[in-house]
Amino acid sequence: MSIQTALTQRLGIRNPVLLAPMDVVADARLTSAVSAAGGLGILGGGYGDAEWLTREIARLKETQVRFGIGFITWSLAKQPHLLDLALESAPAAIMLSFGDAAPFAEPVKRSGAALICQVQTLDMARKAVSVGADILVAQGTEAGGHGASRATLTLVPELVDAIGPDVPVVAAGGIADGRGLAAALMLGASGVLMGTRFYATKEAAVAAEAKARVQRATGDETARGLVFDIVRKRVWPVPFTGRCLRNALVERWTGRELELVRHADEEHAKFLAAREAGDFDIAAVIAGEAAGLVRDIPSAREVVERVSRDAEALLDGASQRLRA
Repeated sequence: MSIQTALTQRLGIRNPVLLAPMDVVADARLTSAVSAAGGLGILGGGYGDAEWLTREIARLKETQVRFGIGFITWSLAKQPHLLDLALESAPAAIMLSFGDAAPFAEPVKRSGAALICQVQTLDMARKAVSVGADILVAQGTEAGGHGASRATLTLVPELVDAIGPDVPVVAAGGIADGRGLAAALMLGASGVLMGTRFYATKEAAVAAEAKARVQRATGDETARGLVFDIVRKRVWPVPFTGRCLRNALVERWTGRELELVRHADEEHAKFLAAREAGDFDIAAVIAGEAAGLVRDIPSAREVVERVSRDAEALLDGASQRLRA
């Protein structure tokens, strides 16, 4: 059996598990693997590389699976034509994160794709619903990559209570196994969106050493801040900061961000060289606190099936114990 929720019904999927649209990492291979396993893979449109997006969409279409496409909304605003490119592929969903969804909501809705909006506060959630969001992703600060300051445990039920039953809420941040899915469902969510857990899978488009570092890390070995954005020369708008694994670069510059800005050119060059060489003492491993729950590097299919199976068993077992 599989867990059926408002999310699975809305998206036509077997398991209430979504792939976070991690920039570059969530390519066609990983996206299609998650969808083929009964979840919904969401291609990482990220900052908006038209050539990459065109190539990966073509590869996805060859697999004949249903998929979504996700964008960093404030970056999409600089290249709005990329939304047209995405919609031409007839995706099951478009996910917009980190910015105002209003300029893009109408064409998404007109296309028939589900509009998924990732939010970090109650105010963001209400604005997303007001412009037609079909699904909300409530992202807690535990998440890898960019986010804000609210914790998943309280953000999810607050959004569920405030928004009501018509818009499914998906939990994100700190979730990597069946316990996380079961807990999210008990908080009122209709499913989960995972990034870090899928980052450490066979299909993820990242170096083996980066995956191994996630597998070895604890949740304590992550940090949220501005260091990686400064050295990448991609400083984000308030209130968003980035969470990555701690490394030598983070340890050197945390607390010295203003000084780092003054050395940005030379540190940017070092960062690019390290990324090319696979030196993750300087290059970023973008992962969240869920790294402490990642103990293997399986296929994406195994992750989807394991998380769903374990959550179902946990919920069934809890029900039986409570009735005893």
